[in-house]
Amino acid sequence: MVNNKKPNCKRFNILFTCIGRRVSLLNSFKQAAKELKLYCRFFGTETTKLSSALQLCDKKFIVPPTNHKNYITQLLKIVRQNNVKLLVPTVDLDLQILADNKWKFAAIGCIVMISKSNVINICQDKRETYKFLVKNGFDTPETLSVKQTLARKRFRYPCFLKPWDGHASKGAIKVKNHEELVFYTKKVPNCIVQEFIQGQEFTCDAFVNFDLAVKCIVPRKRIETRAGEVSKGTVVKNLQIMHHVSDLVKKLGAGPGVITIQLILTEDKKIKFIEINPRFGGGAPLSIKAGADFPKWILAELIGKRPQIKFDGFKDELTMLRYDAEVWL
Repeated sequence: MVNNKKPNCKRFNILFTCIGRRVSLLNSFKQAAKELKLYCRFFGTETTKLSSALQLCDKKFIVPPTNHKNYITQLLKIVRQNNVKLLVPTVDLDLQILADNKWKFAAIGCIVMISKSNVINICQDKRETYKFLVKNGFDTPETLSVKQTLARKRFRYPCFLKPWDGHASKGAIKVKNHEELVFYTKKVPNCIVQEFIQGQEFTCDAFVNFDLAVKCIVPRKRIETRAGEVSKGTVVKNLQIMHHVSDLVKKLGAGPGVITIQLILTEDKKIKFIEINPRFGGGAPLSIKAGADFPKWILAELIGKRPQIKFDGFKDELTMLRYDAEVWL
């Protein structure tokens, strides 16, 4: 149970950190507030004014980078001075520091949509993710250190390299033989080696309410990605995937909010979990459009309502095809 004091009126503000290009997510929250007849203003933070979503916020805040010593101090000042009752992180960069400091926000009446610190660590350190999955009986590609891999006399190629602390697919690369392995492991920082799995990749949006109950899972088939984010995807109401993801999120103890799970479904219908991101995923607008209205559920709970959420109550086979749009300054 999250022991945060909920707003006792319908007039409060919401802050998105590192808002970047999250225009669709911002608009979904605006629409949800309108439908619930809430008088909310929507704020965003960035390190530069050149952010598309920032321009569409009611108020813009330029803050230091997430690793700056004054980052949390600045956010607390914004929250305190602007009646912010909900803080929503949108990328990986500040998840750990927000989780470590969420009690400070709670003390001034602001709920941070973030999991506990230990959960964030499990998700962001891919070595810890692997340990968690194996320990709890979830199938996942074998993950090794570079030293462990090179020490093996026999190793199956291709394999997959990535930084254990990476995000947005930065540094991720498929290698075909030993020579490439030796070369690229020197180029990829904090490199780990993963077994390469053939199959269909899915991203699942898991909604966890304020009582940390898993209420809805939306699997999205990844058709095409760009810079680590889905550009074409389709909702697939696969009950096998939905129940496996629900079990994982419960075991992890993640939430509240939306948790993004990546997995591969093999040809023989085995589910191989590959990544957990304890935040809104870039493709969440597809799930929201399909009827899993995460922003509306979050805002309803925030004001003390109990939204009726059906576990599989979303439209099947809805497809999203993304394109670029412009914001003019």
